[in-house]
Amino acid sequence: MGPVRTVPPGGRVVVLPDVRGLHPYYRDLTVRFAEAGFDTVAIDYFGRTADTDDRGDDFDWQPHVHTVVPGDVAADVAAALAHLDAEGSLGPAFTVGFCFGASQSWRLSASDLDLAGVIGFYGQPQRVNDVIDDMRIPLLLLIAGDDAATPPEESAAFTARLEAAGVPYEAWTYDGAPHSFFDRAFAEWADACADAWRRILDFTSSRSAPVG
Repeated sequence: MGPVRTVPPGGRVVVLPDVRGLHPYYRDLTVRFAEAGFDTVAIDYFGRTADTDDRGDDFDWQPHVHTVVPGDVAADVAAALAHLDAEGSLGPAFTVGFCFGASQSWRLSASDLDLAGVIGFYGQPQRVNDVIDDMRIPLLLLIAGDDAATPPEESAAFTARLEAAGVPYEAWTYDGAPHSFFDRAFAEWADACADAWRRILDFTSSRSAPVG
């Protein structure tokens, strides 16, 4: 008899961090997804250029983030999925990104990766607009209503373009919430964070199906 292949209850998740890279927050978030029933991997954008794997608060990410290109992110996600597959994990796969990582997650809607959905918190539409016409994988947009990095009108224009292109998506705006409300401001925005987490679980659950 061959090895038993398991389908995790929630599916599989690849976490795409913000510009800080694999900060300890994202290591903890990976555990949270695992506890919710997902086989989960978080990627490190800066493994190609940084001399250390320490991404704590003292890590200077700025020289590295500008070297990250979408093709490398897609390759890293593909490697993460291959790792999960090698470990015997099956089921629908999702990316979940934050800020810079959200934009990269949404871009993967236009990729040929076997993803059931791409999720992003407070992403930047200007990093995504060039691939809208090629998007096919459903998106979940979790938008900060008072985002200094992405004004509401930019988010509205982005969803209008998705609508016009026939891209499947869901968008939820948290009025008054600042950029990074889910991670750096979670204590002040507990209700919004709880709702966003529920939206993720609903989005992934609705796209999960048993693997025969």
